[in-house]
Amino acid sequence: MAIRAAFESSNEVGVFARLTNAYCLVALGGSENFYSVFEAELAKHIPVVHSTIGGTRIVGRLCVGNRHGLLVPSITTDQEITHLRNNLPDGVKVQKVEERLSALGNCIACNDYVALVHTDLDRETEEVIADVLKVDVFRATIAQNVLVGSYCVLTNQGGLVHARTPMQDMEELSQLIQVPLTAGTVNRGSDIVGAGVVANDWTAFCGMDTTATEVGVIESIFKLQSASAGMQSALIDTMM
Repeated sequence: MAIRAAFESSNEVGVFARLTNAYCLVALGGSENFYSVFEAELAKHIPVVHSTIGGTRIVGRLCVGNRHGLLVPSITTDQEITHLRNNLPDGVKVQKVEERLSALGNCIACNDYVALVHTDLDRETEEVIADVLKVDVFRATIAQNVLVGSYCVLTNQGGLVHARTPMQDMEELSQLIQVPLTAGTVNRGSDIVGAGVVANDWTAFCGMDTTATEVGVIESIFKLQSASAGMQSALIDTMM
């Protein structure tokens, strides 16, 4: 299911957290409340790693990753990389990217199989993405926006894109990346879905201002209701 959270007084959970199927990064220095929301939901399944990137707390916007790897920008210190390598699962490769578009989370949206990237990303960066994250890379825009990571959230189940994305664009993108897409907003009408929600294949976290309708859209596109319903029925079966 989708869970509401806030980082200090900000609803932009996607700015301060990066969630994949293998790990979750959260910014250092937030309130305990923010971490406990993530840890309560995730700690049994995947590590929740507290970190900074380049000394900043906007970890969700600066890095991008999936269960195969994590890409961090050139401002990341060696100490931070060591900390990440020590705390992430063994199969996850941490790689620094020399790319002038250093807010990788704004410029790249990916799941475990495909990545949509900013149209001006370097060729070398594209190769690194394909190599480290083991994905097919497509240059794309979303509703004429080059910042695909800000306007799109992808999981292996589905994707949420900018509310004003034309239907035709959505259908083309959906066929390209082979997951269903829907247009939506978070935090009471914000189009910057990448900043307002983080999701993986079984859970999502969105800002406190996200309305019930928006949560419903998030849960349905990322197929989160079926997971919790499945879990409940499994529990009931075991109790019988």
